[in-house]
Amino acid sequence: MRRRLLLSYLTITLFTLCVLVYPLGRTFATREHDRLLRDIEHDASVVASLSEDSLEQGVHPPVDALLARYRRNPGGRILIVDRQGRSVEDSDHPGEVGADFSNRPEIKSAIGGRSAEGSRYSETLGHDLLFVAIPVASSGVVHGAVRITYPSSTLDARVRGMWVRLGVLSAIVLAAVTLVGLVLARGVTRPVDRLKAAAERLAHGDLSARAPTDSGAPELRELAEVVNSTAARLQDLLAEQQAFVADASHQLRTPLAALRLSLENLESVASPDLQPGLASARSETARLSRLSEALLSMARAAGGGAPVGHVDAGQVVAGRIRAWAPVAEEAEVRFDVAAPDHLVVLAVPGALEQILDNLLDNALEVAPTGSSVRLSLRAIATGAELHVEDEGPGLTDEQRAKAFERFWRGPRASIGGTGLGLAIVARLAAAGGGHAELRPRDGGGTDATVTLQVPAGRA
Repeated sequence: MRRRLLLSYLTITLFTLCVLVYPLGRTFATREHDRLLRDIEHDASVVASLSEDSLEQGVHPPVDALLARYRRNPGGRILIVDRQGRSVEDSDHPGEVGADFSNRPEIKSAIGGRSAEGSRYSETLGHDLLFVAIPVASSGVVHGAVRITYPSSTLDARVRGMWVRLGVLSAIVLAAVTLVGLVLARGVTRPVDRLKAAAERLAHGDLSARAPTDSGAPELRELAEVVNSTAARLQDLLAEQQAFVADASHQLRTPLAALRLSLENLESVASPDLQPGLASARSETARLSRLSEALLSMARAAGGGAPVGHVDAGQVVAGRIRAWAPVAEEAEVRFDVAAPDHLVVLAVPGALEQILDNLLDNALEVAPTGSSVRLSLRAIATGAELHVEDEGPGLTDEQRAKAFERFWRGPRASIGGTGLGLAIVARLAAAGGGHAELRPRDGGGTDATVTLQVPAGRA
């Protein structure tokens, strides 16, 4: 934004300079041309008046002072000719008389009684000339002519000098506008940058971030106040949600545990015809306990209250494999593990354990007897990848797309499942800056992949 503002200032300035400086330069060039012609005309008139009587009488004109002045002024030249166009005085060639200039168009016009002015190319001198030629006459009789010339380079030098001065002035203006523009752009964008920084902190879960409201345009201050009020409201809502999670966790566990214990006690004294109903009730109570725990886990993951920290994924994998080994042995499924002893990743404390528990539970549920579940952990360019691969029937593309939705259950899911396992995996992975996905496994089955972030400098 700062660069766009500065470019806008410079574009407007350049446009203004072009609109003003170019016409000014053209006007100056025209005025210099006209002024030089007027000066030449004045000098020519003076020389003509001083030479009138001398040419009529055929004597030397009293113009030595003017001739000397032109000789000291490089480029300017005074030429006085008689009625036949032969030179009488020439500031460039003092003492030389009789040279024929009658073929010069301006001399011919002046001898004919008509003044001439303008510019033409001189083949003799090899450059353009600016000239004025006027007749020297008395009582209507032309006795000769006076011509004053200047090389066009004299005028060009004056105009070029003016363009250089205008260019330097324009450069100074542009430099000043650049400096002022930087200050103004920084003053405009600094509140925007602060607001952006606050919004980024909010986006990363820091609900304590606040945008400054003491600087910037009134509209930006109002926007900052809206952002701050929104952040405060979100912080209140999150606090309420976390309080609800804590209360629900306590309130649900106790009655469910008591209910399960009561059902177990009833089973020991109930008649045989009541046993199937009690067993079903106990099974549903256990399922309700698992469902409530899963919902609470999702609420905690969505709340984002726990900070992300460094977790040794290699140690977590080893620990969960030991915990699930009896279950795999009972299901006659073996574990193939390929993981380093130590690999530090970023995760919410306890999240990686829950991710592995859900993925291993799903894999063992669908793994055929005698097959293997492969668990691998490896570092990649962008972080780390955790793979849990089974040799089960696999999922279709449509089923994989829906697998992370809440309460979605696969076609071969067990009756007691909640349909929240993969949803919890996705939420916990996202809480640590990673993501989860299901891929088809080569040779059949499913590859549950979780990408994890690693601390800076360890990728």
